[in-house]
Order: sequence, then C-alpha cells, then structure tokens
Amino acid sequence: MKRIVREITPINDSDLFIVLNHYNAKFDFPVHYHPEYEINLVLNASGKRVVGDSIKTFGHPDLVLIGPNTPHAWTGEETEDAHVITIQFQQDFLSEKTLSRNIFNPINDMMERSRMGIHFSEEFTLSMVDRISQLTQFRGFDSFLNFLSILYDMSTSRNQSLLSSPNYVDMYDTSKSKKITLVNEYLSKNLQHPIKFEEVASLVNMSPSAFSHFFKKRTQRTFSNYLSDLRIGHSAKLLIETDKNISEVCYESGFNNLSNFNRVFRKQKGCTPKEFRMQQKLITKH
Repeated sequence: MKRIVREITPINDSDLFIVLNHYNAKFDFPVHYHPEYEINLVLNASGKRVVGDSIKTFGHPDLVLIGPNTPHAWTGEETEDAHVITIQFQQDFLSEKTLSRNIFNPINDMMERSRMGIHFSEEFTLSMVDRISQLTQFRGFDSFLNFLSILYDMSTSRNQSLLSSPNYVDMYDTSKSKKITLVNEYLSKNLQHPIKFEEVASLVNMSPSAFSHFFKKRTQRTFSNYLSDLRIGHSAKLLIETDKNISEVCYESGFNNLSNFNRVFRKQKGCTPKEFRMQQKLITKH
C-alpha cells in the first residue's frame, strides 16, 4: 500500500508566499501533499513526475501548478546543475471577495483546476524562467505585484494540460450546484454498475438534451467523458492504495471486460494498469 507523506511546509501565517531555491536538486522527497498551493519550476533535469494519479516523464524546463492537498513528487537522475524553484502560497492568499471580481476570473478558474495539477507548455515555461527566477530580487509590495503578474500570465497562457483524473483528487467543487452534487453522489454509489444517461438526467428532473448542455457547461466535459474519467480515477486509486488484482480493479471501477479497461486506461494514462502500478511502486520507493 502506498505511503503518502503530509509535508509541513516552511510558510507561516504572516507570509503571502515563499520562494524556495533548490540548487543541485536531489529529487529524493517521497510522494507528499500539503494544504498550500505550489508552483514548481524544474530546470536542467529530467525524470518522472507524479501528480495525483498522473505519472509522466518530464524534461527541461518543467512548470506545474499543484493545488492544495494533491499528492505530488518528482524523481530523476542527479545532475550537478539541476535547479528547482518552488513557490508556495496559502489558500487564502486573496480573499474570496477579491477573487470573485471579474478581473480575477482567470486566476480564480486556474486555482479551481489546480487540484488536478496543471502543466504548462514548454514555450510558455521558457518565457517565464527569468521572471520566476528573479522573484526573490523584489521586496515588499513589488514582490506581491510581480507574483500576481506571474499568476495572471499563467492563468491566461495557452496549451495548459490537466494532469490527474478528477476522481482521484476530488477536483470538482460540488457545493456550487445541488444538481451536480446529486449526480456525483449517484455516480459514486453506482460506479461499478451500468449507468444510463437518461436515468441520471431524470434524477435531476431534466430532459436528456437540457442535462447534456447543463452538465458540459458546469464540468467542461461531456457526461460520458466525465464518467470515464471517474472510473479511471477510481481504478488508479485502487491500483495505488490496495493490493487488489487487475481484474478486481476493472470490475469494481465499472468496466465490463478487461480488454476495454486496459484500452481506456492506456489511452488516458499512457500505460497499462499493470505498468501503472509498477511505476507507482518504483516512484514511491523512498
């Protein structure tokens, strides 16, 4: 069973954010989580990156935003010039009232999505290296303005990609919609059984076409893609946290045959369930 460490970060209540420079980075910290947001910029290194149930290869440069309590780790070859810059900031670094203003919509949206981990394109990352590296040169209000500017540019950058599946990190803030809350509760209870779209629409007293439009607007996914993501997220959780065999994981996640499970899992994760479990064991072996 996987052991995930809760990290006690050096940030304190009086800090808006902190910047940590790790020169000659060792990449030897186990999979961990903490209640703060984290921006990680990795330079001159390559290896494997874990965010939630995502395991992907990374290279120079690598820029990721990780939301509160999302498990993460980087492993790689030790090189003398490996450099990691980590920015950690509190969940309430800006008040809800401030973030609700229209001008902050891009940042607010990014913060919500960050629970799944957000990876930024190589082109954008290269454009941000100097700005992130130089953040420690500013003091007081200037440092805050530069940090806020970095966040805004990250939030509006193109070609962002979400890393973890939503079910693993419980990404969606279901409190925003009673209908979505009801749907999620139903899906969680019935994930291993066949689920009919029409029945779910009926559950919230909507026609299938109206529900389809409503659901996609709320979750940014079609219902079928969302359900598939939930099942893959659940299966990844079982593969990581239990010793159940692949067949058990398959059927407990709502797939009706192994070949389909393997196909969908490989399409989303880039590897088979067996390979995924082996990679997790190697990465968390600290």
